[in-house]
Amino acid sequence: MLHSSRLTQLALTIALVVGAPMATAAEPVKAAKPAAVPATEVTAKAPLPLDELRTFAEVMDRIKAAYVEPVDDKTLLENAIKGMLSNLDPHSAYLGPEDFQELQESTSGEFGGLGIEVGQEDGFIKVVSPIDDTPASRAGIEAGDLIVKINGAPTRGQTMTEAVDKMRGKIGQKITLTLVRDGGTPFDVTLARAVIQVKSVKSQLLESGYGYIRITQFQVKTGEEVGKALAKLRKDNGKKLRGLVLDLRNNPGGVLQAAVEVADHFLTKGLIVYTKGRIANSELRFSADPADASEGVPLVVLINGGSASASEIVAGALQDQKRGVLMGTDSFGKGSVQTVLPLTNDRALKLTTALYFTPNGRSIQAQGIVPDIEVRQAKLTAEADTDNFKEADLQGHLGNGNGGADRPTGSSKRTERPQDDDFQLSQALSLLKGLNITKGD
Repeated sequence: MLHSSRLTQLALTIALVVGAPMATAAEPVKAAKPAAVPATEVTAKAPLPLDELRTFAEVMDRIKAAYVEPVDDKTLLENAIKGMLSNLDPHSAYLGPEDFQELQESTSGEFGGLGIEVGQEDGFIKVVSPIDDTPASRAGIEAGDLIVKINGAPTRGQTMTEAVDKMRGKIGQKITLTLVRDGGTPFDVTLARAVIQVKSVKSQLLESGYGYIRITQFQVKTGEEVGKALAKLRKDNGKKLRGLVLDLRNNPGGVLQAAVEVADHFLTKGLIVYTKGRIANSELRFSADPADASEGVPLVVLINGGSASASEIVAGALQDQKRGVLMGTDSFGKGSVQTVLPLTNDRALKLTTALYFTPNGRSIQAQGIVPDIEVRQAKLTAEADTDNFKEADLQGHLGNGNGGADRPTGSSKRTERPQDDDFQLSQALSLLKGLNITKGD
Protein backbone atom coordinates (compact mmCIF):
# COMPACT_ATOMS: atom_id res chain seq x y z
CA MET A 1 0.00 0.00 0.00
CA LEU A 2 1.69 3.16 -1.16
CA HIS A 3 0.06 6.08 0.56
CA SER A 4 0.81 9.56 -0.77
CA SER A 5 -0.46 13.10 -0.64
CA ARG A 6 -1.56 12.62 -4.22
CA LEU A 7 -3.94 9.83 -3.23
CA THR A 8 -5.27 11.98 -0.40
CA GLN A 9 -5.83 14.92 -2.73
CA LEU A 10 -7.49 12.63 -5.25
CA ALA A 11 -9.82 11.31 -2.58
CA LEU A 12 -10.83 14.86 -1.70
CA THR A 13 -11.25 16.10 -5.26
CA ILE A 14 -12.29 13.04 -7.21
CA ALA A 15 -13.38 10.32 -4.80
CA LEU A 16 -16.01 12.57 -3.31
CA VAL A 17 -17.97 10.70 -5.97
CA VAL A 18 -21.05 9.07 -4.61
CA GLY A 19 -20.75 6.58 -7.42
CA ALA A 20 -23.33 5.56 -9.97
CA PRO A 21 -25.87 3.78 -7.77
CA MET A 22 -26.04 0.58 -9.81
CA ALA A 23 -22.48 0.60 -11.14
CA THR A 24 -19.56 1.96 -9.21
CA ALA A 25 -16.56 3.77 -10.61
CA ALA A 26 -14.59 0.60 -9.99
CA GLU A 27 -16.54 -1.09 -12.77
CA PRO A 28 -16.43 1.42 -15.64
CA VAL A 29 -17.60 -1.07 -18.25
CA LYS A 30 -20.87 -1.49 -16.40
CA ALA A 31 -21.32 2.16 -15.48
CA ALA A 32 -24.37 4.11 -16.56
CA LYS A 33 -24.16 5.04 -20.22
CA PRO A 34 -25.50 8.06 -22.07
CA ALA A 35 -28.07 5.75 -23.68
CA ALA A 36 -29.87 5.72 -20.32
CA VAL A 37 -31.55 8.92 -21.52
CA PRO A 38 -33.84 8.18 -24.50
CA ALA A 39 -32.52 9.79 -27.67
CA THR A 40 -35.96 11.11 -28.56
CA GLU A 41 -36.12 12.95 -25.26
CA VAL A 42 -32.70 14.52 -25.80
CA THR A 43 -33.40 15.67 -29.33
CA ALA A 44 -36.86 16.90 -28.47
CA LYS A 45 -35.80 18.99 -25.51
CA ALA A 46 -32.29 20.01 -26.54
CA PRO A 47 -31.86 20.76 -30.26
CA LEU A 48 -28.31 21.50 -31.32
CA PRO A 49 -27.51 25.22 -30.88
CA LEU A 50 -26.18 25.82 -34.40
CA ASP A 51 -25.29 29.50 -33.91
CA GLU A 52 -23.26 28.74 -30.80
CA LEU A 53 -21.52 25.83 -32.53
CA ARG A 54 -20.55 28.11 -35.40
CA THR A 55 -19.13 30.57 -32.85
CA PHE A 56 -17.19 27.76 -31.20
CA ALA A 57 -15.71 26.66 -34.52
CA GLU A 58 -14.80 30.25 -35.37
CA VAL A 59 -13.05 30.76 -32.01
CA MET A 60 -11.13 27.54 -32.49
CA ASP A 61 -10.00 28.62 -35.97
CA ARG A 62 -8.91 32.06 -34.72
CA ILE A 63 -6.85 30.52 -31.89
CA LYS A 64 -5.13 28.08 -34.25
CA ALA A 65 -4.37 30.85 -36.72
CA ALA A 66 -3.34 33.71 -34.43
CA TYR A 67 -2.15 32.34 -31.07
CA VAL A 68 1.52 33.09 -30.37
CA GLU A 69 2.43 29.39 -30.33
CA PRO A 70 0.98 26.51 -32.37
CA VAL A 71 -1.86 24.65 -30.62
CA ASP A 72 -3.12 21.29 -31.86
CA ASP A 73 -6.80 20.40 -32.25
CA LYS A 74 -6.70 17.73 -29.51
CA THR A 75 -5.46 20.18 -26.88
CA LEU A 76 -8.04 22.81 -27.82
CA LEU A 77 -10.94 20.34 -27.79
CA GLU A 78 -9.93 18.73 -24.48
CA ASN A 79 -9.60 22.17 -22.87
CA ALA A 80 -13.03 23.09 -24.22
CA ILE A 81 -14.54 19.94 -22.69
CA LYS A 82 -12.88 20.65 -19.34
CA GLY A 83 -14.20 24.21 -19.41
CA MET A 84 -17.69 22.99 -20.25
CA LEU A 85 -17.74 20.73 -17.16
CA SER A 86 -15.85 22.99 -14.75
CA ASN A 87 -18.56 25.63 -15.01
CA LEU A 88 -21.36 23.25 -14.02
CA ASP A 89 -20.51 22.53 -10.37
CA PRO A 90 -17.35 21.73 -8.36
CA HIS A 91 -17.81 17.95 -8.62
CA SER A 92 -18.48 17.48 -12.33
CA ALA A 93 -15.28 16.90 -14.28
CA TYR A 94 -13.67 15.50 -17.39
CA LEU A 95 -11.31 12.68 -16.42
CA GLY A 96 -8.27 11.98 -18.56
CA PRO A 97 -6.79 8.46 -18.62
CA GLU A 98 -4.64 8.99 -15.51
CA ASP A 99 -7.39 10.61 -13.43
CA PHE A 100 -9.91 7.98 -14.54
CA GLN A 101 -7.55 5.16 -13.58
CA GLU A 102 -6.84 6.69 -10.17
CA LEU A 103 -10.56 7.19 -9.55
CA GLN A 104 -11.11 3.50 -10.21
CA GLU A 105 -8.23 2.60 -7.91
CA SER A 106 -9.47 4.84 -5.11
CA THR A 107 -13.01 3.43 -5.18
CA SER A 108 -11.99 -0.20 -5.69
CA GLY A 109 -9.08 -0.03 -3.24
CA GLU A 110 -6.92 -1.99 -5.69
CA PHE A 111 -3.86 -0.94 -7.68
CA GLY A 112 -0.60 -2.32 -9.02
CA GLY A 113 2.11 -1.82 -6.43
CA LEU A 114 4.56 -3.38 -3.98
CA GLY A 115 2.63 -3.35 -0.70
CA ILE A 116 4.62 -0.76 1.23
CA GLU A 117 3.35 2.00 3.45
CA VAL A 118 5.93 4.77 3.23
CA GLY A 119 6.88 8.04 4.87
CA GLN A 120 9.73 10.51 4.52
CA GLU A 121 12.75 10.99 6.76
CA ASP A 122 15.80 13.22 6.20
CA GLY A 123 15.02 13.51 2.52
CA PHE A 124 14.77 9.74 2.02
CA ILE A 125 11.73 7.53 1.54
CA LYS A 126 11.29 5.34 4.63
CA VAL A 127 9.31 2.12 4.89
CA VAL A 128 6.69 2.61 7.59
CA SER A 129 5.32 -0.90 7.22
CA PRO A 130 5.20 -3.68 4.64
CA ILE A 131 1.73 -5.17 4.17
CA ASP A 132 1.35 -8.88 4.85
CA ASP A 133 1.25 -11.22 1.85
CA THR A 134 2.48 -8.66 -0.69
CA PRO A 135 5.65 -8.52 -2.83
CA ALA A 136 7.30 -6.27 -0.22
CA SER A 137 6.70 -8.59 2.72
CA ARG A 138 7.66 -11.70 0.74
CA ALA A 139 10.93 -10.02 -0.31
CA GLY A 140 11.85 -9.39 3.33
CA ILE A 141 11.50 -5.60 3.32
CA GLU A 142 11.21 -4.36 6.89
CA ALA A 143 9.78 -1.34 8.68
CA GLY A 144 12.49 1.31 9.04
CA ASP A 145 14.30 0.43 5.81
CA LEU A 146 15.33 3.49 3.79
CA ILE A 147 14.62 3.41 0.05
CA VAL A 148 17.64 5.26 -1.36
CA LYS A 149 17.16 4.36 -5.03
CA ILE A 150 14.32 3.25 -7.31
CA ASN A 151 15.52 1.52 -10.46
CA GLY A 152 18.91 3.12 -9.92
CA ALA A 153 17.59 6.68 -9.54
CA PRO A 154 18.30 8.30 -6.14
CA THR A 155 15.22 9.16 -4.09
CA ARG A 156 16.90 11.92 -2.10
CA GLY A 157 15.36 15.21 -3.21
CA GLN A 158 12.26 13.53 -4.65
CA THR A 159 8.87 14.21 -3.15
CA MET A 160 7.04 11.26 -1.65
CA THR A 161 4.44 11.57 -4.41
CA GLU A 162 7.11 11.24 -7.08
CA ALA A 163 8.61 8.18 -5.39
CA VAL A 164 5.21 6.54 -4.91
CA ASP A 165 4.32 7.10 -8.57
CA LYS A 166 7.51 5.28 -9.59
CA MET A 167 6.80 2.32 -7.32
CA ARG A 168 3.23 1.92 -8.53
CA GLY A 169 2.53 0.68 -12.03
CA LYS A 170 1.54 -2.18 -14.26
CA ILE A 171 0.93 -5.50 -12.53
CA GLY A 172 3.72 -8.00 -13.20
CA GLN A 173 6.37 -5.42 -14.07
CA LYS A 174 9.62 -5.71 -12.11
CA ILE A 175 11.21 -2.90 -10.12
CA THR A 176 14.49 -2.73 -8.19
CA LEU A 177 14.71 -0.89 -4.87
CA THR A 178 18.02 -0.02 -3.23
CA LEU A 179 17.60 -0.20 0.54
CA VAL A 180 19.66 0.76 3.59
CA ARG A 181 18.88 -1.06 6.84
CA ASP A 182 20.10 0.17 10.22
CA GLY A 183 22.78 2.35 8.64
CA GLY A 184 24.42 -0.61 6.90
CA THR A 185 25.56 -1.18 3.33
CA PRO A 186 23.00 -0.52 0.59
CA PHE A 187 21.53 -3.63 -1.03
CA ASP A 188 19.15 -4.23 -3.92
CA VAL A 189 15.77 -5.97 -3.86
CA THR A 190 13.95 -6.74 -7.11
CA LEU A 191 10.18 -7.19 -6.90
CA ALA A 192 7.31 -7.68 -9.34
CA ARG A 193 4.31 -5.40 -8.90
CA ALA A 194 1.10 -7.17 -7.88
CA VAL A 195 -2.49 -6.25 -7.10
CA ILE A 196 -2.50 -4.42 -3.77
CA GLN A 197 -5.78 -4.06 -1.93
CA VAL A 198 -6.14 -1.13 0.44
CA LYS A 199 -8.58 -1.79 3.26
CA SER A 200 -10.86 1.11 4.07
CA VAL A 201 -11.88 -0.17 7.51
CA LYS A 202 -9.86 -0.42 10.71
CA SER A 203 -11.19 -1.76 14.00
CA GLN A 204 -10.10 -2.56 17.54
CA LEU A 205 -11.36 -2.80 21.10
CA LEU A 206 -10.83 0.48 22.95
CA GLU A 207 -11.23 -1.46 26.17
CA SER A 208 -13.26 -4.44 27.31
CA GLY A 209 -16.80 -4.19 25.93
CA TYR A 210 -16.26 -1.11 23.76
CA GLY A 211 -15.37 -1.33 20.08
CA TYR A 212 -14.08 1.15 17.54
CA ILE A 213 -14.52 1.10 13.76
CA ARG A 214 -12.82 3.67 11.55
CA ILE A 215 -13.82 4.05 7.89
CA THR A 216 -11.28 6.06 5.89
CA GLN A 217 -13.16 6.00 2.56
CA PHE A 218 -16.18 4.25 1.05
CA GLN A 219 -14.85 1.72 -1.43
CA VAL A 220 -16.64 -1.12 -3.21
CA LYS A 221 -15.89 -3.62 -0.41
CA THR A 222 -16.33 -1.27 2.56
CA GLY A 223 -19.73 -2.69 3.52
CA GLU A 224 -18.30 -6.21 3.58
CA GLU A 225 -15.29 -5.03 5.60
CA VAL A 226 -17.51 -3.39 8.24
CA GLY A 227 -19.47 -6.64 8.59
CA LYS A 228 -16.23 -8.54 9.19
CA ALA A 229 -15.01 -5.88 11.64
CA LEU A 230 -18.20 -6.18 13.71
CA ALA A 231 -17.85 -9.98 13.84
CA LYS A 232 -14.18 -9.73 14.87
CA LEU A 233 -14.92 -7.21 17.62
CA ARG A 234 -17.56 -9.55 19.07
CA LYS A 235 -15.11 -12.46 18.91
CA ASP A 236 -12.26 -10.48 20.49
CA ASN A 237 -14.57 -9.24 23.25
CA GLY A 238 -15.87 -12.74 23.95
CA LYS A 239 -19.45 -11.57 24.23
CA LYS A 240 -21.84 -8.89 22.95
CA LEU A 241 -20.34 -5.40 22.91
CA ARG A 242 -21.59 -2.77 25.31
CA GLY A 243 -20.90 0.13 22.96
CA LEU A 244 -19.37 1.04 19.62
CA VAL A 245 -17.78 4.15 18.11
CA LEU A 246 -18.12 4.56 14.32
CA ASP A 247 -15.49 7.06 13.19
CA LEU A 248 -16.31 8.91 9.94
CA ARG A 249 -14.07 11.91 10.57
CA ASN A 250 -12.12 13.15 7.53
CA ASN A 251 -13.78 10.52 5.36
CA PRO A 252 -14.29 12.20 1.95
CA GLY A 253 -16.93 9.75 0.72
CA GLY A 254 -16.88 7.29 -2.13
CA VAL A 255 -19.32 4.72 -3.47
CA LEU A 256 -23.04 5.17 -2.77
CA GLN A 257 -23.79 1.45 -2.52
CA ALA A 258 -21.06 1.03 0.09
CA ALA A 259 -22.61 3.78 2.22
CA VAL A 260 -25.99 2.04 2.00
CA GLU A 261 -24.46 -1.30 3.04
CA VAL A 262 -22.66 0.25 6.02
CA ALA A 263 -25.81 1.99 7.27
CA ASP A 264 -27.75 -1.26 6.80
CA HIS A 265 -25.39 -3.04 9.23
CA PHE A 266 -26.84 -0.85 11.99
CA LEU A 267 -30.48 -0.54 10.89
CA THR A 268 -33.25 -3.14 10.77
CA LYS A 269 -35.97 -1.19 8.98
CA GLY A 270 -36.83 2.07 7.31
CA LEU A 271 -35.35 4.26 4.63
CA ILE A 272 -31.59 4.81 4.42
CA VAL A 273 -31.36 7.38 1.59
CA TYR A 274 -33.15 8.41 -1.58
CA THR A 275 -32.03 10.40 -4.60
CA LYS A 276 -33.75 12.81 -6.98
CA GLY A 277 -32.58 13.86 -10.44
CA ARG A 278 -33.79 14.76 -13.93
CA ILE A 279 -33.54 11.34 -15.55
CA ALA A 280 -35.54 8.29 -14.58
CA ASN A 281 -32.68 6.09 -13.36
CA SER A 282 -31.52 8.79 -10.94
CA GLU A 283 -34.66 8.37 -8.80
CA LEU A 284 -33.59 5.70 -6.29
CA ARG A 285 -34.63 4.61 -2.81
CA PHE A 286 -32.63 2.37 -0.48
CA SER A 287 -34.16 0.73 2.60
CA ALA A 288 -32.71 -1.40 5.40
CA ASP A 289 -33.22 -5.14 5.66
CA PRO A 290 -34.16 -6.80 8.99
CA ALA A 291 -30.72 -8.30 9.67
CA ASP A 292 -28.72 -6.46 12.36
CA ALA A 293 -24.99 -7.15 12.25
CA SER A 294 -24.44 -4.67 15.10
CA GLU A 295 -26.88 -6.45 17.46
CA GLY A 296 -28.39 -3.10 18.44
CA VAL A 297 -25.28 -2.08 20.37
CA PRO A 298 -25.27 1.54 21.64
CA LEU A 299 -23.60 3.64 18.96
CA VAL A 300 -21.76 6.97 18.77
CA VAL A 301 -20.85 8.30 15.31
CA LEU A 302 -17.96 10.77 15.04
CA ILE A 303 -18.09 13.37 12.23
CA ASN A 304 -16.28 16.61 11.40
CA GLY A 305 -15.79 19.08 8.58
CA GLY A 306 -13.93 16.46 6.56
CA SER A 307 -16.87 14.03 6.63
CA ALA A 308 -18.43 14.34 3.19
CA SER A 309 -20.77 12.71 0.71
CA ALA A 310 -21.14 8.99 1.48
CA SER A 311 -20.09 9.69 5.09
CA GLU A 312 -22.98 12.12 5.38
CA ILE A 313 -25.38 9.54 3.94
CA VAL A 314 -24.47 7.10 6.72
CA ALA A 315 -24.48 9.76 9.45
CA GLY A 316 -27.78 11.24 8.24
CA ALA A 317 -29.52 7.85 8.11
CA LEU A 318 -28.36 6.86 11.61
CA GLN A 319 -29.34 10.27 12.99
CA ASP A 320 -32.80 10.33 11.41
CA GLN A 321 -33.51 6.75 12.49
CA LYS A 322 -32.39 7.60 16.07
CA ARG A 323 -29.97 4.66 15.88
CA GLY A 324 -26.91 6.46 17.20
CA VAL A 325 -25.68 9.71 18.72
CA LEU A 326 -23.74 11.95 16.33
CA MET A 327 -20.81 13.70 17.99
CA GLY A 328 -18.17 16.09 16.71
CA THR A 329 -18.56 19.12 14.46
CA ASP A 330 -20.64 20.01 11.37
CA SER A 331 -19.96 17.85 8.31
CA PHE A 332 -18.79 19.06 4.88
CA GLY A 333 -22.17 19.46 3.17
CA LYS A 334 -21.87 17.58 -0.13
CA GLY A 335 -25.33 16.29 -0.93
CA SER A 336 -24.98 15.49 -4.63
CA VAL A 337 -24.54 12.24 -6.54
CA GLN A 338 -22.00 11.85 -9.33
CA THR A 339 -22.29 9.24 -12.08
CA VAL A 340 -19.15 8.15 -13.92
CA LEU A 341 -19.80 7.89 -17.67
CA PRO A 342 -16.96 6.13 -19.50
CA LEU A 343 -15.90 7.57 -22.85
CA THR A 344 -13.57 6.25 -25.52
CA ASN A 345 -9.77 6.22 -25.13
CA ASP A 346 -9.88 5.47 -21.37
CA ARG A 347 -11.52 8.78 -20.55
CA ALA A 348 -14.70 9.51 -18.62
CA LEU A 349 -17.14 12.15 -17.46
CA LYS A 350 -17.91 12.52 -13.78
CA LEU A 351 -21.29 14.20 -13.92
CA THR A 352 -23.58 15.35 -11.12
CA THR A 353 -26.88 13.60 -11.84
CA ALA A 354 -28.90 13.80 -8.61
CA LEU A 355 -29.21 15.11 -5.07
CA TYR A 356 -29.61 12.72 -2.17
CA PHE A 357 -31.88 13.08 0.85
CA THR A 358 -31.84 11.57 4.33
CA PRO A 359 -34.80 9.44 5.51
CA ASN A 360 -36.54 12.53 6.91
CA GLY A 361 -36.19 14.35 3.58
CA ARG A 362 -33.24 16.54 4.52
CA SER A 363 -30.93 17.76 1.79
CA ILE A 364 -27.39 18.09 3.09
CA GLN A 365 -26.18 20.11 0.11
CA ALA A 366 -24.14 23.17 1.19
CA GLN A 367 -25.41 22.80 4.78
CA GLY A 368 -23.99 19.58 6.15
CA ILE A 369 -25.09 17.56 9.14
CA VAL A 370 -25.16 19.10 12.59
CA PRO A 371 -24.07 16.60 15.26
CA ASP A 372 -26.37 15.86 18.21
CA ILE A 373 -23.56 16.76 20.58
CA GLU A 374 -20.94 19.26 19.45
CA VAL A 375 -17.46 18.32 20.59
CA ARG A 376 -14.52 20.15 19.06
CA GLN A 377 -11.18 18.46 18.85
CA ALA A 378 -8.76 19.47 21.59
CA LYS A 379 -5.20 18.63 22.43
CA LEU A 380 -4.94 16.37 25.47
CA THR A 381 -2.07 16.86 27.87
CA ALA A 382 -1.75 14.18 30.51
CA GLU A 383 -0.76 15.39 33.95
CA ALA A 384 1.94 13.48 35.74
CA ASP A 385 0.61 11.10 38.37
CA THR A 386 1.16 12.34 41.92
CA ASP A 387 3.06 10.21 44.40
CA ASN A 388 0.55 10.64 47.23
CA PHE A 389 0.48 7.70 49.60
CA LYS A 390 -2.51 5.41 49.70
CA GLU A 391 -3.77 3.26 52.54
CA ALA A 392 -2.12 0.25 50.90
CA ASP A 393 1.28 2.00 51.23
CA LEU A 394 1.06 2.24 55.02
CA GLN A 395 3.01 -0.29 56.99
CA GLY A 396 0.77 -2.67 58.89
CA HIS A 397 -2.42 -1.73 56.99
CA LEU A 398 -5.39 -4.04 57.17
CA GLY A 399 -6.14 -6.30 54.24
CA ASN A 400 -9.35 -6.11 52.22
CA GLY A 401 -11.98 -8.23 53.91
CA ASN A 402 -13.55 -9.20 50.61
CA GLY A 403 -10.29 -10.52 49.23
CA GLY A 404 -8.20 -9.27 46.36
CA ALA A 405 -4.72 -7.84 46.12
CA ASP A 406 -3.68 -4.52 47.62
CA ARG A 407 -3.39 -1.56 45.25
CA PRO A 408 -0.53 0.66 46.48
CA THR A 409 0.72 3.77 44.67
CA GLY A 410 2.02 3.01 41.18
CA SER A 411 0.44 -0.44 41.01
CA SER A 412 -1.92 0.40 38.14
CA LYS A 413 0.04 0.88 34.92
CA ARG A 414 -2.02 1.54 31.82
CA THR A 415 -0.95 0.93 28.24
CA GLU A 416 -1.47 3.65 25.65
CA ARG A 417 -4.89 3.64 23.97
CA PRO A 418 -6.25 5.59 20.97
CA GLN A 419 -8.65 7.56 23.18
CA ASP A 420 -5.80 8.86 25.33
CA ASP A 421 -4.67 11.26 22.57
CA ASP A 422 -8.02 11.87 20.88
CA PHE A 423 -10.40 14.12 22.81
CA GLN A 424 -13.45 13.49 20.60
CA LEU A 425 -12.94 9.73 20.79
CA SER A 426 -12.52 9.85 24.57
CA GLN A 427 -15.77 11.83 24.85
CA ALA A 428 -17.57 9.29 22.67
CA LEU A 429 -16.35 6.46 24.87
CA SER A 430 -17.40 8.32 28.01
CA LEU A 431 -20.89 8.83 26.57
CA LEU A 432 -21.23 5.11 25.80
CA LYS A 433 -20.17 4.22 29.33
CA GLY A 434 -22.66 6.70 30.76
CA LEU A 435 -25.48 5.24 28.66
CA ASN A 436 -24.70 1.78 29.99
CA ILE A 437 -24.56 2.97 33.59
CA THR A 438 -27.99 4.61 33.35
CA LYS A 439 -29.40 1.45 31.74
CA GLY A 440 -28.08 -0.56 34.66
CA ASP A 441 -25.84 -2.77 32.51
